[in-house]
Amino acid sequence: MIEVANRLHTVEEYYFSKKLREVNLLKAAGKPIINLGIGSPDLQPPQKVVSAMIEGMEDASAHKYQSYQGLPELREAMAEFYREQFQVHLSPMTEILPLIGSKEGIMHISMTYLNEDDEVLIPNPGYPTYQSVTRLLGAKPIFYELDESNNWMPNITALEKQDLTKVKLMWISYPHMPTGAQATYKMYQELVDFARRNKILIVNDNPYSFILNDAPKSILKVTGAKDVCLELNSLSKTFNMAGWRVGMVLGDGEHIANILKVKSNMDSGMFYGIQKGAIEALRCSKLWYLSLNSVYERRRELIWKLADALNCTYDKNTSGLFVWAKLPPFTKAEEFIDVVLKNNHVFITPGTIFGSKGEGYIRFSLCASNEDIEEAIQRVL
Repeated sequence: MIEVANRLHTVEEYYFSKKLREVNLLKAAGKPIINLGIGSPDLQPPQKVVSAMIEGMEDASAHKYQSYQGLPELREAMAEFYREQFQVHLSPMTEILPLIGSKEGIMHISMTYLNEDDEVLIPNPGYPTYQSVTRLLGAKPIFYELDESNNWMPNITALEKQDLTKVKLMWISYPHMPTGAQATYKMYQELVDFARRNKILIVNDNPYSFILNDAPKSILKVTGAKDVCLELNSLSKTFNMAGWRVGMVLGDGEHIANILKVKSNMDSGMFYGIQKGAIEALRCSKLWYLSLNSVYERRRELIWKLADALNCTYDKNTSGLFVWAKLPPFTKAEEFIDVVLKNNHVFITPGTIFGSKGEGYIRFSLCASNEDIEEAIQRVL
């Protein structure tokens, strides 16, 4: 047998990769599973986006290698999008790098800045990929705990009581995944000041800004943020383009140039037709966001009813594609979701996959039809 690399022993297969095999086996056995676990949009992208992609496929240069930095028109559309939606001004030439999905950006940024034994501040609860990428690169995750009493915000005072001398990166994600908590510009300013004092690069992972949120925010709007912050964004949730794999990293030109050194050795550019579709998506009018959120508003109301039926509590003042719900006291998340899956054929995500602070919580996805959610309610009543 050929031994695997030592780094492979630091991570496990992604939770959804494993759990969805179990769910699919149940489906294959004839069980009518309703999937409320994963945040994969089931709605269609804007029609003009699909049309632009199809038209782009006919271009004479569509099937050639594309630029590592993306089409100039795509970067210009991303700059215009940030200017209009976040009032953040970025140079399309130097401060924006399109990505084949923002998830790859987590790896690219980490490879750009982390040496072995560097330390990384990672939210608990938070997106599991921050931890797994950190471990794969031989760096050390340092978890900072978030809790409901502080609206799932970092406690900067507590952080600065720690030894931060080896910390290189800090991951944040607002609107917060998985809880949906929303940041304030005051908190962003405190984080920028914290990063500057401690020579830490903060990365805000920001794919949920436009889902059930009337006031999208970017950390890059804060004065001085570009010096110590990067932001990731994605078209996956905002425009129902998860399978297209279109993301972006934004920030100071020197940071972007450093990341490009890694990225240009990892892929050979994004397919031309997808880039043309992405340009159209970024130019959507406010009507798109209103129509999208009207669908999610109704779904969220139904999910709240489902949570009520399961004796869970939840905060209605949240954003994003999920409902984060607290289980009854002394209830274990993974045991709970397994019982619901077995008895009611409804799959819900346990909060524990996002960290130890997710124990006692479950996460519902809004990526299911009204009919499916209503059926799930009937099954648990």
